[in-house]
Amino acid sequence: MHRFIALFAVLALPAIGNPLGEVSADIVVLGEVHDNPAHHAVQAEAVAALAPRAVVFEMLTEAQAARVSDDALDDPDALAESLDWSASGWPDFEMYYPIFTAGRGAAVYGAAVPREEARTAMQIGIARAFGAQAEAYGLTSELDAEELADRLNLQMAAHCNALPLDLLPGMVDLQRLRDAVLARAALDALAETGGPVAVITGNGHARKDWGLPAYVARIAPEVSLFSLGQSEDGAAPEGGFDLVLDAPGVDRPDPCLAFR
Repeated sequence: MHRFIALFAVLALPAIGNPLGEVSADIVVLGEVHDNPAHHAVQAEAVAALAPRAVVFEMLTEAQAARVSDDALDDPDALAESLDWSASGWPDFEMYYPIFTAGRGAAVYGAAVPREEARTAMQIGIARAFGAQAEAYGLTSELDAEELADRLNLQMAAHCNALPLDLLPGMVDLQRLRDAVLARAALDALAETGGPVAVITGNGHARKDWGLPAYVARIAPEVSLFSLGQSEDGAAPEGGFDLVLDAPGVDRPDPCLAFR
């Protein structure tokens, strides 16, 4: 069994207003399927309703986050260019821009692990790459056998069962590193602004069993956290969430074509 077991409800996507209802937490994690515009609309509505003092983006590095200011929000094209969004690999900026404007006035934090840092982490190990608090975050410890097997199987399925087996442990390690970096950024934002803090990230990082919520619970159990997952066509994401909202799926190319 996983360390965390959470029950969730799959609800219809709200059209307007606060999609989370009456939520009060220090950190509110807003999951997504990255290329689903409806999920980003929910995130924007939630951020507007929460009025957080800080917003943490999985999509931004610390350097990129430093370029975001209230003045910069007035021109979406200039902001996208400043962030070099077109080269980032993330979906169209127009889907994310409403989230930025909904958080106007909030401090913006970046929690991305850049590609070059990820490559270095694979060479030197994720604990050393993370830094001083690696042991506290559990990055110096091996995963238990059941969780490791689940993570390996998830990575294999996510890559269409096409990757060499020897690559999978490194991909699991990178996921752990990214979850820990997101959690650290959220806790730093909470300490520096007083919160609440909204986190914009994928469902895989928002899951409560081993995503960033698990690291927050490990490091700061006194911090309250709410996690939203977002599904497509009723297929709820795995990992446990406080709430799951459903939206129609989007038409997308077969992701396995590239592997074939």
